Amino acid sequence: MKNERESGRGSLLTCIIFLLLFAAAYAVYRFLLPTAVIRALGMAMLVLFCANLIIWVLGLVKPRAHRGRTLVTLLSSLTRYAAALVILCWGLSILGVDVTTIVASVGVVALVVGFGAESLIADVVTGVFMLFENQYNVGDIVEVNGFRGTVKEIGIRTTQIVDTGKNIKIVNNSDMKNILNRSDNASIAASSIDIPYEADLEALEKKLPKLMDEIYAAHKDVMLSAPRYLGVQELGASGVTLKFIVEVSEENIFSVPRILNRDLLIGFKKLGVECPYPQIDVHNR
Repeated sequence: MKNERESGRGSLLTCIIFLLLFAAAYAVYRFLLPTAVIRALGMAMLVLFCANLIIWVLGLVKPRAHRGRTLVTLLSSLTRYAAALVILCWGLSILGVDVTTIVASVGVVALVVGFGAESLIADVVTGVFMLFENQYNVGDIVEVNGFRGTVKEIGIRTTQIVDTGKNIKIVNNSDMKNILNRSDNASIAASSIDIPYEADLEALEKKLPKLMDEIYAAHKDVMLSAPRYLGVQELGASGVTLKFIVEVSEENIFSVPRILNRDLLIGFKKLGVECPYPQIDVHNR
């Protein structure tokens, strides 16, 4: 409780310092910068200060929901682009350039630039549509063009995806096609284990429900339900293959099969069933 109060006081003090710095920067811009060039530079510093303040405030927001985290990253990205646009237009206005006249007189040039920036416009439009359609959010595990990872940040133009090796892939929003969102539903982890042909399969199957409940009770943190026995998967050369599955979240899709393999091996040994392995019979005359 004490730490929370100290953290709150620290944030309040930081906000007050930011406001004082903002007031000082505005006073310098308004009264102490006589020439147009210096005023334009002061304006740029003021806008950048405001943009960084907004981004800092957004960084204090820590929503737990993936949707909320997506909105925070999008607003941060939008703030950066808006700051650049304001600096450009306001700076030209301070320097005495009629921005409205320029925009009205370069229609043809703007059309050509528009065709040249077609991919950029597609990225921005796609990013806006993804926001409203809720196709994926920050924190979701997705697969795009064979690359599987967790969505780290969604911007106006690009999306950042980080894989289990901490490698970050930056994908243009317009290239986010055929997305496989693995976080929408529970995933299935599978495990197979062999038993010898000499084992009493019917007797073993009667004991499996208790073993499945024990495994689930020991790993409720990563398993969404008790493992299920599906039956005989294959009649192999040296044993009978049994198939098991369990529902998990996508982030545990690789770790749970290892856990299930281990617990099945130990559980079968406790039930008196040994896993078969290749053996060689040597006959001497």
